Formats: sequence, C-alpha cells, structure tokens
Amino acid sequence: MNTAELLVDFSKTVGTIKRMHAVGQPPFTGGFRKLDFSPLQILKDANIPYSRLHDVGGAFGSNRYVDIPNIFRDFDADENDSESYDFAFTDELIKALVEYGVEPYFRLGVTIENQCNIKAYHIHPPKDYNKWARICEHIIRHYNEGWANGFHFNIKYWEIWNEPENDDVLHLNQMWTGTAQQYYELYDVAARHLKKCFGDSIKVGGYAACGFYGIFSDPEKYGMAIEKREGKHYSSSKQIYRVEFFLGFMDYIKTHNSPIDFFSWHTYGTVDVVEIEADFVKKTLKEHGYENLETHLNEWNLSHDRKKNLASSYASANVMAMMLAMQHKSTDMLMYYDARYINVSAYGGFYDIVTREPSCIYYDFKAFGELYALQNEVLCNCEQEGVYALAAQDGDKRAIILSNIKEDVQITSELSDDFSVYMIDYDHFITRTEFDPKAFTLKENTVVLIKNY
Repeated sequence: MNTAELLVDFSKTVGTIKRMHAVGQPPFTGGFRKLDFSPLQILKDANIPYSRLHDVGGAFGSNRYVDIPNIFRDFDADENDSESYDFAFTDELIKALVEYGVEPYFRLGVTIENQCNIKAYHIHPPKDYNKWARICEHIIRHYNEGWANGFHFNIKYWEIWNEPENDDVLHLNQMWTGTAQQYYELYDVAARHLKKCFGDSIKVGGYAACGFYGIFSDPEKYGMAIEKREGKHYSSSKQIYRVEFFLGFMDYIKTHNSPIDFFSWHTYGTVDVVEIEADFVKKTLKEHGYENLETHLNEWNLSHDRKKNLASSYASANVMAMMLAMQHKSTDMLMYYDARYINVSAYGGFYDIVTREPSCIYYDFKAFGELYALQNEVLCNCEQEGVYALAAQDGDKRAIILSNIKEDVQITSELSDDFSVYMIDYDHFITRTEFDPKAFTLKENTVVLIKNY
C-alpha cells in the first residue's frame, strides 16, 4: 500500500473557498397533487449558495416555471403590460429558495425539447430579439424591483439561453433551431439591453456551452499541450462544432463589444478531462481579452459511467474530487446537475433511489459546505495520485477534506489529537470514525472530513 503525507499549514492563508458546491434544479415536488418545497431544507443544511433554474419548466415542471414561454405565454402580447405575464408558479419557487437561503441563478430561455424531431415548440430563435430582451427586462424588474406586484430579491445572475450548440449542424438541435450567428446576435441584443437597464446591479452572461471535448481531437490546432484522444466522444463533428461555436462566440462579442459578466459552460467528463477543459476556457478567454471574466461550470456530473453514477461510493469520491480539483482552477463556481427530488436519471445522485433519502453524494456537498463556511483556504497538500485535498479555517475552527479515487493509501500527518475523522461513502454520511488523524488508511472511493470542532 502506498503512503502519502498530508501537509497542512493553518498559518498560511492562500485564498478563499469558492462556490464549488452550488447545484442546478432545486429539490421540490411539483405537478402532482401538492406543491412541496420542504426538500429545499437539505440545501440550507448543506450551506449551498446557488441553485440554477434550468430544466424546471417543460416536462420537468408542467410548463409553468421559469421559461420565458411559461411566463410570457403570448409573444404577440404587450410586453409592457403586467397582465401579459404569468409569474404565479415561478414566484412560488423563487420565494421558497430565498426563504431557505439559496440564491436563484436565473436562466432566461427555454427547457430542452428532447422530442423536437416530432415538433419543436419553443427552441426557435425569438421572432423579435429586441422584444425578447424587453420581456427579460420586465422579468428582472418583477423579481428585483417589485414590478407587477413583484419582489426585491436582488437576483444577481441572469443567463441568456442554454446550450445553443446542443448538437452539430448535421443533426437536430434540441435547444436552438437557429444558426450560431443568430444566437450570437440574440446574446448581443439581450445583454446590451439588460446592462443598459440595470447596469452593475445584475450580472449577465452565457451561453451555457455544452463542453469542449473536441479539443482532444486536434490539440495542436487549439493550442493545448495535451495528448490526442480517439473516439466519438472526442472527435465527432458534434464535439468539434461545439469548440468552434465557442471560438466564434468569443470573436463576436469581442468585435461587437457585447457586455458579458460571466461565461458559463457544461461538461460530463472525468476529473482529469474537466481540468483540461477549464484550462482551455481560461486560455481562450485570455486570448480574447477576458482574462478576469467569471467562469461558471454550471452543469456537470459523472454520467461518463452511468452504472456507477447513482449514489455510489465511486460517484461520491469522484464528485468530491471534482469540487476539490476545480477549487484550484480558474473556475469561479460549480453547479452540480442536479438536485431534483427524486431523480432516477443518469444525472441524479442527491437522493438514493432505493431509500429516497439524501445519498452520500449529498453529504459531499454538506461537507464542502463546512469548508465554505470557514471561508479561508489554507496551504494543504497530499502528493499522491488520485488523492485530492483542501483545507480551510476560521479562527480556531479548522477542517480538511480528502477524496481518494484510486487505490487504498496510508495517510500520515502531524495533525493534533483534537482533530476527528469523518467518513463519506455509500454506507457512511459524515460518520465519525475511530481513525487516528496522524495515521489512517484512506480507502479507494472514500471521502473523509477531518475537523477540530
């Protein structure tokens, strides 16, 4: 068995714990008998900062929530008339999130239409971009300025559309039936109008990119010092198109001086792949003059291996490894897809589909929430392949998280006896152990939280 030394220096603050434990699609039950927001309590308990509001409309919300066509149901109606808007169900959802201390991250757009091969309803480019932008303006005024019997929630993040490059030019696109150029134009019109209306009181961005696996098909072309990878997952025309769409988008907003406060993207790769994608995003933004732009990986999961994805120890360790690894990349926020209740798809994981209780994956987020509450990242290192580490402190409170996605390893440290070790795997939910923090075995696919409080 390999041995690795855990080195932690609580006297050296090296940064701030970032929002790596945000989620998409909040847990609530809607569309069947009773609307129940009480499952949101688990987000509050885990100190989760944001929930992205995408895929809470359409089939996921009985066509009543969030989506522009659900709120503004007749595009030919007067966008200046409050009677043209139906905020009822979206109001209930956002009020509940605020009540439970979770900030909404509002996606302005539509839900994916997976059966668009039969008929597409709402994924077409708006017939009037300026009017669409004014509709978005009034939605923001409703939630932030009290318009139309609204609220003053100060929702910060407003994302323009979702995955407009969801498929390549040779296939049906389940999110956007228009061209790349048409999306660029919509983004420019909407972002320009919203920033003119609200200035720095909101942050506007997009475009929730599908991901950048295509860079592995020709690393030299994209300026990446990585190995070329074969296979459809990396070299298909779809994946290459998605990379080219991103480059085209950055060229467009640079040329047109389009406002952008954050860039959002998605991926479903392994930790090592996602780290490389994050580097590519950073590199591309820097090359276009946006080196300090906020970046949000606001849809991610481990569906590369669906058999292992649902509430398993494997998933738990890899989910935590992702959060710990991305803390040290340029990415400012992660949003796990997703936290719906109950979700049995490959994109679930917060709940065990057998017990219907929060799973070990949820307890990853709760453990990370403890470091997030401490705020101050301190120097922490554990030189062992497959082991990821992060530590934080606030005054006398100190905590460390380790995640091991490889083989068993013996961990040694100079931690004092006032630290205790808590385990997370399929059978342990931040369960206190009898491990000696100075020497213990960190098993494969296991997470530990070590703290002195």
